[in-house]
Amino acid sequence: MMGRFGFVAVLLATLAPAPNAHAQSPGAPTGVWLTQAGDARVKIAKCGAALCGTVVWLRDPIDRATGKPAIDDKNPDPARAQRPVIGLQIFNDMRPSAPGKWSGHIYNADDGKTYESSLSATGPGTLKVEGCVGALCGGEAWTRAGK
Repeated sequence: MMGRFGFVAVLLATLAPAPNAHAQSPGAPTGVWLTQAGDARVKIAKCGAALCGTVVWLRDPIDRATGKPAIDDKNPDPARAQRPVIGLQIFNDMRPSAPGKWSGHIYNADDGKTYESSLSATGPGTLKVEGCVGALCGGEAWTRAGK
């Protein structure tokens, strides 16, 4: 299932939350967002003081190898490796770390690992999702999906 989570591949890791987290901004990026590659839509919602993100749509929802719905088959936990990707919560602890910015962890279904990450509202219809692996950093812009 190459590409089913290509958008998360860039999000690999290490923007730690600030020690003094700010109150939840009323401009929290809730709603449905289309990944930069256009291969998934993630619904972001408030979960208490944090933000949660759940995959609600995949461009390719059927695994070509099996002919069945895409599953979280890279997860090292055998019980979780059978979960459908659609409905998978990829983050649930993004907390305010600066005005318009949330920091926490994001799950990458392409490799079954969880990484530190951040979300930054860059406009009413764009969201920057970023992270680093070692010295290699990257990010991408998600756009608000139509209703």
